[in-house]
Amino acid sequence: MAKLINLRSFKEFFRSGQIGGVLLMTCVAISLFIANSGFKDGFANFLVTDFGFTFGDSTFAFTISAWINDALMAVFFLLVGLEIKRELVEGELSSAKKAALPVIAALGGMLVPAFIYFIFNIGSATASGWGIPMATDIAFALAIISMLGKSVPASLKIFLAALAIVDDLGAILVIAVFYTSEVHFNYLLMAGGIVALLLMFNFFNVKQLYFYLVPGVFLWYFIHHSGIHATIAGVLLALTIPTNTTNTESPLEKLEHLLNGPVNYFIMPVFALANTNITFQKEMLGGLLSPLGTGIILGLFAGKTIGVTLFSWLAVKLKFGSLPSRSGWKHIIGLGMLAGIGFTMSIFISLLSFSDEMHVTEAKFAILCASVISGLAGFIYLKSIKKNKPVKA
Repeated sequence: MAKLINLRSFKEFFRSGQIGGVLLMTCVAISLFIANSGFKDGFANFLVTDFGFTFGDSTFAFTISAWINDALMAVFFLLVGLEIKRELVEGELSSAKKAALPVIAALGGMLVPAFIYFIFNIGSATASGWGIPMATDIAFALAIISMLGKSVPASLKIFLAALAIVDDLGAILVIAVFYTSEVHFNYLLMAGGIVALLLMFNFFNVKQLYFYLVPGVFLWYFIHHSGIHATIAGVLLALTIPTNTTNTESPLEKLEHLLNGPVNYFIMPVFALANTNITFQKEMLGGLLSPLGTGIILGLFAGKTIGVTLFSWLAVKLKFGSLPSRSGWKHIIGLGMLAGIGFTMSIFISLLSFSDEMHVTEAKFAILCASVISGLAGFIYLKSIKKNKPVKA
């Protein structure tokens, strides 16, 4: 009987999504251990090893790091794109009334952190990193709020998921518009042709996924060579895959279910393993007080909390939306803290922001510190709130 209960508990834990967050944390710990041990040089050399294949006279090869950050992360962005489209068609963003509060809250959670970072770094060599504190790591944030269980209203989890999805969309737009250095229009034109083909398949209600996924590989290749970051291909592909508002499983929902496991339990942990290998040096503590470090930490922790809370308050006062059921303003403050967990997307943007390796390392360390602070503060704060006695507006 005890074994049956333990098995049931494990299955519930696995399905809850918490294990994805635990796996991410484990990979972060392993990566930090490697970076501060005798294995660091070997691991660094492994990440810059070329891997690919030859086709005729052409060689198609990238470093292991590039395969992770450009190819595997394109699959991550494909899943994000699928989630965005599903929410727009049938979820929490499917109507103006439903979408108003999470959209406005997410907007505040992007603008205020970016402004704080900008104030600290204006005119400096690190000014280009203003996009770093704008992002929320949906996996970590949802894992932590899931760990709170019945301590928080279920509606708050839905609100956080919707907010994080809008936040991801904002980060995608920022990457596409502001972190593209040079555009090759011949490749962009070919990518446009692929998108047009995919839209045609959607228009004629083609439901077989391979009609989308095979052209999607070529779309990734053309986007990669166009100068726009290759991960955008994942979002473009997602937006062309058909869905519906019925109970019948759509191609979009089928693909989303297929990708959830590989993305949460393989791609994101591998990304964390490859990109959080920070070698600690005593100078890095001082770096947290530099404009770069201060901008990221205050942007993620204070900026997200202030931005999400303030813009939510404005939305409710102007009657654009209402608070999630059985929640109060203390819950929104705590949720704003959790939104300051910027881990995956923030690290990704830092890789695009700086060419100086020291700036990248300092940014990663500041993101790590800010995410830990935000996660712990949000968890402790929300845990202390009485669910049935929310603070009224």
